[in-house]
Amino acid sequence: MQLLDELTALSLEFGTPDYVLGGGGNTSAKTADTLWVKPSGTTLAHLTPAAFVALNRAAMQQLYRLVIPAEPAAREALVKDVMAAAVQPGQTGRPSVEAPLHDVLGGTFVVHTHPALVNGLTCARDGAAACARLFPDALWIPYVDPGFTLCLDVRRRVQEYSVQRGGAPTLLLLENHGVFVTGNTSEEIRAAYRRVLDTLRAEYRQAAVALTLPSAAPADPVAVERIRQALRDLLGPDAAGLAPAAPSAVAAGPISPDHIVYAKSFPYTGPLTPARLAAFRQQHGYAPMVIVTPAAVFGAGPTPRKAELALALARDGALVQQLAAAFGGIQYMTDRARDFIEHWEVESYRQQQVN
Repeated sequence: MQLLDELTALSLEFGTPDYVLGGGGNTSAKTADTLWVKPSGTTLAHLTPAAFVALNRAAMQQLYRLVIPAEPAAREALVKDVMAAAVQPGQTGRPSVEAPLHDVLGGTFVVHTHPALVNGLTCARDGAAACARLFPDALWIPYVDPGFTLCLDVRRRVQEYSVQRGGAPTLLLLENHGVFVTGNTSEEIRAAYRRVLDTLRAEYRQAAVALTLPSAAPADPVAVERIRQALRDLLGPDAAGLAPAAPSAVAAGPISPDHIVYAKSFPYTGPLTPARLAAFRQQHGYAPMVIVTPAAVFGAGPTPRKAELALALARDGALVQQLAAAFGGIQYMTDRARDFIEHWEVESYRQQQVN
């Protein structure tokens, strides 16, 4: 099917580390009757035409006729059940939690990613004002919890935009989240991304903000091995996987849902002692997945892959924090927003898909 071949090509093209990390981002294509969307927790870079989950669009509309519970866990459980019922026969994947949002957007194709170049804007204190100046045709979405709450908010804002401007938005920038681009052809998607990234690169250069993290001297292998052994002794199975990198700055707090899912909200800094690490775990409810030492920055996790991903998200967060200086500095997520992500079943499921 040509539509799915095109969607696969877009997914592979925008599934590189320049756009997403881990299972972040999602893509979709639609006809009048069917929405094909990326399965939850899978990576864009490894999709095939057969992997996309097909949903009945009419069945998905049932969401807007139900009384939705106010309690978050009950709300998301109900939405998950309706989504499962909308999956067409013969499908085995779990559709992305953002499938309803894709369904309400115009355009045949939707590509949602989290490039650091974009999140330097969306995660900045002056992001909304900069968006209005740089992308007057875009729809800016103030931060809303992912899932059906976000879908309802976007649906309302898209309807208002369409009435006011005579057509649906094709570019949506989501605060502390990322970007959605819609289009009726693959080339429309590519052209929109080129415009956004070229505009932002020019803005960063004008603000004298570097587009990459500063290089640092390689970590001392002797020191790295000493710290590696200490972390394994102190953290046990939570540090079965460790991924070191040269010393660098890291983001001090939660930047986006993906950063929380794959690297947790806060890094550990300071002396590596049992008491301090126990206090960190007691305060935050988890072992650190990003550890900053004078010799190196470590990603940690129960497997090597999870450790590598934690390190990649830590470095991505550091770059976003650096880029945000062009737009008033970094804006971290609120405690309430962070807490929702940390306890959301959907994000727990997504994190568990990483081996």
